[in-house]
Amino acid sequence: MRRKASSGVVVPAVVLMAVLFAGCGQQGTPQATPEPTTTSVESQATAPTPSPTGTVQQQEPWTTFTTADGTLVFDVPAAWTVQDPAGELAEGGGAFAEVRNAADKPLATLRTNMATGSTCMEKYPYSVLETEELPALSQGGSVPRFIYETRGNAAQPGPADTPAAAYGITSGPLPAGDSACAIFQFFTWPPNAAMFGAFYNPENNQTPGDQSLPYLELAEKYADTPEYKDIKRMITSLRPVGDGY
Repeated sequence: MRRKASSGVVVPAVVLMAVLFAGCGQQGTPQATPEPTTTSVESQATAPTPSPTGTVQQQEPWTTFTTADGTLVFDVPAAWTVQDPAGELAEGGGAFAEVRNAADKPLATLRTNMATGSTCMEKYPYSVLETEELPALSQGGSVPRFIYETRGNAAQPGPADTPAAAYGITSGPLPAGDSACAIFQFFTWPPNAAMFGAFYNPENNQTPGDQSLPYLELAEKYADTPEYKDIKRMITSLRPVGDGY
């Protein structure tokens, strides 16, 4: 579903965690990690579907990828690649995978065993472009959700030096009122927290139309693209190994 909130006066700061997606995580003595791999398993071709005019449209095949630590799986277009591990793992291991499209542009990062924490110093106007609950990832009665959201508007920009649009999974509540803290998309996952998503980046995310449009306009246009729909399908397919979903 889509939901938008109007802009408003900045609300006094409240405490909330907020960190950047890339490079986050508990740091410590690196463990030996396997060589990166882009192997996907369980290839599953998607059957062609009739169009409204009755002709058949051929859809791209998808595969199911299992993380190197054997804990999580997700579906991904066969033309995309997954590098796992995509970098140095946190102390204690976990998953660390990066998904790239056929043009080798990074579209999302999956990482577990993360330690997160920060303070909300300021609030901004926001929009929730799309959201969906993910019961397969429930922990202790808390159901995380997929969300595509923005911060700022034409009158008031979002946080300085931080992209103002992102898609991913969060265990936090939906923004409410006229303003919200900086984007923070992490979800509860043993032993600490995890992430699966990315900030919107016009250089990576293929967005049609005039590329000189303001960043937030491009972010909204991206929500209607086939690539975004594939990203959403991929992220919302995340589930534990053997979960049966």
